[in-house]
Amino acid sequence: MDRENVNDLSVRDICVKYNGEAVLKNLDLTLKRGEFAAIVGQSGCGKTTLLNAIAGFIPYEGSIAKPPKIGIVFQNCAVFPWLNVKNNISFGLEDSHKALNHYLNMVDLKDKENNFPFELSGGQIQRVALARTLAANPEIILMDEPYGALDVYTRDKMQKWLLDIWQKERKTILFVTHSIEEAIYLADRVLVLKDKAIRKEFRINFRRPRSCDIKFDKSFIELKKRIAKLLN
Repeated sequence: MDRENVNDLSVRDICVKYNGEAVLKNLDLTLKRGEFAAIVGQSGCGKTTLLNAIAGFIPYEGSIAKPPKIGIVFQNCAVFPWLNVKNNISFGLEDSHKALNHYLNMVDLKDKENNFPFELSGGQIQRVALARTLAANPEIILMDEPYGALDVYTRDKMQKWLLDIWQKERKTILFVTHSIEEAIYLADRVLVLKDKAIRKEFRINFRRPRSCDIKFDKSFIELKKRIAKLLN
């Protein structure tokens, strides 16, 4: 069976309420295996709520079909401050040695394996968080504004690094961001979350592997304007 024709995630008619008020309503979403999709929307529109529902952290109405192993990377990294890099990455793994060395090398932190989070930069901490997620071999990775707290220079480097990792691992990724530019640069599809549901989908046709130079391409800028107009 063709890997790209198999759905990894199917969300149907999802509704989520807080204190009786609907945050998400009649939302549908499908991700194919190995796809990189990004969700954009204004603050408070329900992006994080959707990820929490998919992860099973909150109750919802409707149906979600998903594989059993899901990884999550948060904006605040969620690394253990009392563990060094290698113990953060290998935490909870039964056969950790092989996976640890593989992912330490993949995220270019082999020389930092004995460092603690307070000794790392923000970008390095995010690499630890993603390496730990990848080491557990999830079928889907949910990423909730992982680069929102980084400076522009570090954010650009982390975007390129994430694309390199995705090209190698081909995990299904659902990436939430406030940045339209980031969504277009990273994703196969950009989904606009507005008025409690996915209102528009944009297929991104820029060839992979991608260079940061495409952010200055006329068609890239025009697409960015179209999406921004929808969000206003």
